Amino acid sequence: MPDPVRLSHRVSELFGLSRAEAEQFIENGWVSVDGQVIEMPHHKVTVERVELDPNARREAVEPATILLHKPAGINAIYGDKSAITLVTPATRWADDPSGERLLRRHFHRLTSPVPMDVEASGLLVLTQDGRVWRRLTEDAGLIEHEYVVEISGEIAPDGLDRLNHGLSFNGRTLPPCKVSWQNETRLRFAIKGVQDGQLRDMCTQVGLTLVSIRRLRIGKVALGKGPNGAMPAGMWRYLPVGEKF
Repeated sequence: MPDPVRLSHRVSELFGLSRAEAEQFIENGWVSVDGQVIEMPHHKVTVERVELDPNARREAVEPATILLHKPAGINAIYGDKSAITLVTPATRWADDPSGERLLRRHFHRLTSPVPMDVEASGLLVLTQDGRVWRRLTEDAGLIEHEYVVEISGEIAPDGLDRLNHGLSFNGRTLPPCKVSWQNETRLRFAIKGVQDGQLRDMCTQVGLTLVSIRRLRIGKVALGKGPNGAMPAGMWRYLPVGEKF
């Protein structure tokens, strides 16, 4: 049996590429070894079947933005049970409409630019893309978020009007937002610049107890629906290229 060699060396030999070109093709997920995509140029091979995808392109792979349906009780980015640990190849939503190729490099250095309470569920953004990070942080006060809030208790007589405009939080008057009844126990909030704990406090000020929070939308990007319904909790999809918040 021949001595093991780096995959990049074998790809360079087989397909007449420079070492740098071979490494780029491998890192971009275009090379398979015995039918399995390998993204590590230093992976060692001997007699295995090495193939280069006929659709391989030399363009750099764009950084990924992942849209996760975060379950309640999961921290967005910290701790052993953080939301990032839920993002694996096995938990990609089967109805993901993006068409993006799944690459293991997409799971590295993900950060969350939009805060989310541990108790909340729904849309959480995890990104590698500095452009997305800047949009969601620098323009946070301009981007509308949509929530469904389950409540209990009796709302004050003028409570709905005050939720829309007339409350304060952390010593500042809140700007107008859009709050309406979805049914007898659920309110829909369309609100900009929301802070941690703000929705609970707003409900408390009008006599309601907040039971649960679910974020449905950030800007123009929604949680996602497919042929089999909404994306389930604990699953994720890619933000398609060209889709903006």
